[in-house]
Formats: sequence, structure tokens, C-alpha cells
Amino acid sequence: MPTPTPQPEPKKAPQFAAVKLRPMPEKPQPCCADETCENTVAAPVSAEGERYSWQVSGMDCAACARKVENAVRQLDGIGLVQVAFATEKLTVVANRDVRTQVEQAVQQAGYQLRGEHSAPEAPPSSLRENLPLLLLIVMMAISWLLEQFNHPLGQAAFIATTLVGLWPIARQALRLMKSGSWFAIETLMSVAAIGALFIGATAEAAMVLMLFLIGERLEGWAASRARRGVSALMALKPDTATRLRNGERQTVAASELQPGDTIEVPAGGRLPADGRLLSSFASFDESALTGESVPVERASGEAVPAGATSVDRLVTLEVVSRPGESAIDRILKLIEEAEERRAPIERFIDRFSRLYTPVIMGVALLVALLPPLLFSAPWLEWIYKSLALLLIGCPCALVISTPAAITSGLAAAARRGALIKGGAALEQLGSIRQIAFDKTGTLTIGKPQVAALNPLSGCSEEELLTLSAAVEQGSTHPLAQAIVQEAQRRQLAIPDAQAQRALAGKGIEAEVNGRTIHISAPDKLAASMLDSALLAQINRQESHGQTVVVVQRDGEVIGTLALQDTLRDDAKEAIAALHALGVQGVILTGDNPRAAAAIAGELALDFRAGLLPEDKVSAVQTLNQHAPLAMVGDGINDAPAMKAATIGIAMGSGTDVALETADAALTHNRLTGLGQMIRLARATHSNIRQNIAMALGLKAIFLVTTLLGITGLWLAVLADTGATVLVTANALRLLHRKD
Repeated sequence: MPTPTPQPEPKKAPQFAAVKLRPMPEKPQPCCADETCENTVAAPVSAEGERYSWQVSGMDCAACARKVENAVRQLDGIGLVQVAFATEKLTVVANRDVRTQVEQAVQQAGYQLRGEHSAPEAPPSSLRENLPLLLLIVMMAISWLLEQFNHPLGQAAFIATTLVGLWPIARQALRLMKSGSWFAIETLMSVAAIGALFIGATAEAAMVLMLFLIGERLEGWAASRARRGVSALMALKPDTATRLRNGERQTVAASELQPGDTIEVPAGGRLPADGRLLSSFASFDESALTGESVPVERASGEAVPAGATSVDRLVTLEVVSRPGESAIDRILKLIEEAEERRAPIERFIDRFSRLYTPVIMGVALLVALLPPLLFSAPWLEWIYKSLALLLIGCPCALVISTPAAITSGLAAAARRGALIKGGAALEQLGSIRQIAFDKTGTLTIGKPQVAALNPLSGCSEEELLTLSAAVEQGSTHPLAQAIVQEAQRRQLAIPDAQAQRALAGKGIEAEVNGRTIHISAPDKLAASMLDSALLAQINRQESHGQTVVVVQRDGEVIGTLALQDTLRDDAKEAIAALHALGVQGVILTGDNPRAAAAIAGELALDFRAGLLPEDKVSAVQTLNQHAPLAMVGDGINDAPAMKAATIGIAMGSGTDVALETADAALTHNRLTGLGQMIRLARATHSNIRQNIAMALGLKAIFLVTTLLGITGLWLAVLADTGATVLVTANALRLLHRKD
């Protein structure tokens, strides 16, 4: 059970060069999913009182989070309630100890609580988890077979199948009613099944329940995948650290580190906290934070973020962040805040049921009672009409209309190599009018390649590349690997190098064939070593976004190599297709303005460069205020911006966190899939409108004819079944789209 702690005063996060995350500003959002919440925005937990936190188990969709909030909000003494669906975290602020009451209320609503820091429960086995659904499918098949040979026995079997499928759904509906959610999707499904049984549509009742349970299982699977992405983000920080104290090395938990502690990180190791470099010089892979593939060179005294990897040496650092306040922690918090401020789009049928279900039930009851009571009409005749109305009003066709179209749309997207995580994401995707792109790994390949060789002093291209590859062979630096790979691609014989050594802040050198070869950045050399023509060429290449290195042999410059991250082959085609759909684009990148301008110029896009993760979030929020925006990225640093956008889209080659945080992913890793996804989403949205019009239109027609006595019970059955067949057939058209 969690221990209450007084609400602490806000702490000022330490200023940090690599990642400085500020709280995101409030902005209006669409209506939330909860039936008690209309056009509201979740706010950070700030009410006064005792603060309690738990982890919630059993939530399958964002609407579940709203149901948990609704159940807790009805308790006395509650100041504020928040459920973050992405992290399964329930936070309550109250003026008294409400732990027992909160746990009981959540349990009565059909969910489970555990302590905030308790170990996660072991997931149930796949067979055990899917056993109710498998049982229902088997019973459905048996019922259908019996119906073919013995009608009464088949009807009895369908009734038994319906009751088995209805039991857990109706039980959950009753729980939600007690907790204040009167017309949730479970209530709608219970009414539909019972109504179908009441007038004898037993097969239809069983089928609707089976489809509903399949949809719930798929939502649960998607939710668990998303939460694994958050776990992967937290895993960027090691659990333990090597702390230096009084000349001794101590292995301690990362959570024990405090500002001022001195730690060691080996080559290839990740930083457990934000630190200040004490070693004279080192290279760090900060791609987990910035998304950029080229390691950053840090000198003594410079800041290095948690989650960064020491590329090639043992380093010593001074811890500058408190527990829970490192760069990774702040990005995780930013994701959680973005999740809270995004109003979840509830399934259409669940929203509509708040009015539709009680109205239909009320109309059917009035039809059964009023004519006999007020006008002495025959009871049996009007009860018969009431039953017909109940069947006509049975929302089976309406229940199937939206998920049928969404399922077809999602399947069609999967065939095209696009994973769209649920109907809400598909609906949002159709409204997109602008797209923000990360640069490295999204519009570009994400790995530097040798773009140009400029040999000097009688040195050939092959000799320049061979000597450079010999010096860089065995290095883990991406630029070094790009040089070696280019030499290998040209099938050059790379000689062995001796006495390789990295010179702090001055590059790398080695002896090759008895001569000293030195490689460094141009700004590490004395100005007198580079003539004006060479300097002009280097400046020109760097202005095009290329990284230039200078190669010396025995102190004499023998040439330069220019390396650059190149555009994806389909980037221009993808941008043109988006423009044809009326979707505009902008590049948001942490890279330098020169590299961003080079890529933006090739694609005719606007750009904003040098952005930290928090800057990307601010830019996305600003753009989102003008028109619905999609954020496309591949790195952990893109995850908060993806959450802040209308919809986040990840590249298939991206990090696990980006893939799991995003609402959609291009599994084939082709940018041309963006236009295909948007066209398909718009077609699906149109299909949903058609299905709803057919379902409600047929019901309206037969509602009038039944009251006039023109149609009877058997035509009512035909109307409801016919509407179901029509909307299903219309939805299946999405599977056969060519674009």
C-alpha cells in the first residue's frame, strides 16, 4: 500500500545543456472520453493535500482511464484525480487518508491497484488470457452446426453461447453503473445482446458479443505494447553505478546518486545520471537524447546527459542531477504530461450510446404501456410492437458499423506496411493537414556516408581513403566506420596501423607503413596549414551540411574527406504526394542549421534547427493550434513531440521507445507510406459516415412503419439483420482499395 507524502514544494530542475524540459503550456483539446467530462483539459497534479499514487492494472484503452477517474472522483474528500494511461499511474490528492476507499472504488469498477513502486505483476499466459474468447468462438461454431440440423437445439445452443459471452460484459456494466458510468460500451453491448435474445435473434446476439470481445483483446494487446515502450525509455539508465569515494570504487544503486558524487563510466557504458565531465576529453553518443547519429565531443567541465554512452574510453564525471530529475526522467515526465493533456478520442459508438440506448429503451417501454393504458388498446398487439421496436432499436448494426470500417481500414494499412494503433489513431490521421519531420533517421538514412574525397599533394583518392581507413579501423565512431565502409565498398586493401591513439581534442593518429597519419576536424589545425582555396572548399562543403575531416601525413595535409547523412530514396516522392493531398511539411531537428538547411532545400520544406526535445514539443504545440499536425520521428527525443501532436508516426527503423510511443508506425520504413495512410484514413472516415447513415436510416424507416402497423416482428428482424449485412459489406470495400 502506498505511503502518503505531503505535497512537496516545486523543485527547480538543474539547468542542463543537452536537455532542458519545461512544463508544457495548456491548450484546448477535443472532448474527452468520459461521459462526465465535456470539453475539459487535464491539468498537472497541483491541488493541496496529501498525495497518493498507485499503478492501475486492467486498463485496455484510454476510456478505461476516464472510468477509473470517474469512480474515484465520487469519493468524499478528493481534491484531484488523474490517471495517465501510458504509464498506468493513478494520482490522487485528498484532504484525508483515502487509500482504502480509493482501492475499493477502483476494484468495484473492475480494475486493480498496486503500489506505485511495487514490482509489475507477471502477465498471464496467452492461453489463460484468451480462454473466454476461445470458448465463445468454439461455442459459436457448435451452435451454428446444430442450427443446420436441428433448429430448436441450435437456438438453445445460441442462447447458451450468448449467456456465456454476456456474463463478463454485463457484470462489468453493473460495476460501472455503481461507480457512476451509466452508459459505457459494456452497457450498450449488454442491452444489444439481451434485446436480441428477447425477440429471438440468438445467433446475432452471440456474434455481436464475440466481435466485441475480439476488439477488446486487440486493444489490450496494443496497450501492453505501448507500455513496454515506456519501460524501454526507463531502461536507458543503468540500475547501478560505480561511485568513487575516498579513493575506493563502490557499486551503488543509481537512485542513491546525489549531486556532487563522482562516478566512473566505462567505454560503451551509459550514464546513470546527468553529469559534468571531469576527464580531459571524451566522445559521447547522445543519440538517445538528440536523435543525431554523430557522437558529440565533450571537454572537461561540459555537461553530459543521463542515457548518453561513452564511445571509446573510461570517463569520470561529477553527478549534477537529483534522483528522478535526470534528462531521461524529464523526458519521461514530458511524455506523461503530454498524455494527460491529450483528450482521448472515445469510440463513436460509446459516446452515442449515452443518448441512443436510453432513448430506444424508453420509446419501446412507452409503446408497450401508453396505448393500452390511455386508449384501452390491446396489450398483446402493443407489446408485440414494442418488441419489434426493441429489435429495430437494437444497436447491433450500429455497434458493428464503426468497428467494421475501422478493422478493414487497419487491415488495409497493414497490407501496405503501416501499423496504425487503433481506431482513434486512424480517425485522427484522416484530419491531418500538416506534418512535422525529424531529420536524422526520418528524412535521411541516419548514418553518415563519405560524400566527397579531395586528395592533395599528389595523393590519389584511393590512397587518401586507404590511409584514412587504416587509421580509423577498429573505431566505434560513426564517422570512422563510414570511412572504413567506403574503403571496403571500393574493395581497397586496408593496411595495418600501429600506435593508434586518440589525441584529446585534436583527433586521432597512427603509423601506417612507417609514416604518421593524423586525422582531425579543420578547426583543430593551425590556420597556416590550410590555404585559402582549401578553406573556401571546406566552408562550401560545410554550408551544404557536410562534415569535413582533414588528413595529414608526417605533418603535411594530403587531402580532405566530406561525410554527410543522405536523403532517403523516396523522400522527395513522399513530400510531393503529401503536397498533392493538401498536407504541408516542416523539419524539426536537433541538428545544426547548416545541415538542416541543406536537407530542407532539397525537399522544399521549412525547417527549425538546433531544437532540444522540449523545443520540439513547443514547436509542435504552436503548429497544432493552426491545423491538425502529425509528428514523424525515429528517436527517443522525438517521443514527447509525438505525444504532443495530434498523432505521432514512427519510422520502422527507429528506437523501441519511438515505435511504442507513436500512434502509428511505418513498418516498411518507406516515407511514401505517409500519403497512403492519410488517403486510407480519409476513406475510412467516409466509410464510417456511410455506415452510420445506413444503420440509423433503416432504423428510422422501420420505426415509423412499425408504429403504423405496416411491418411486423419478422420484418423488424430482417431490417436489423439487413442493416448489419449492409454496413459490413460496405466496410469490406476498404480492403480492396488500390491506392
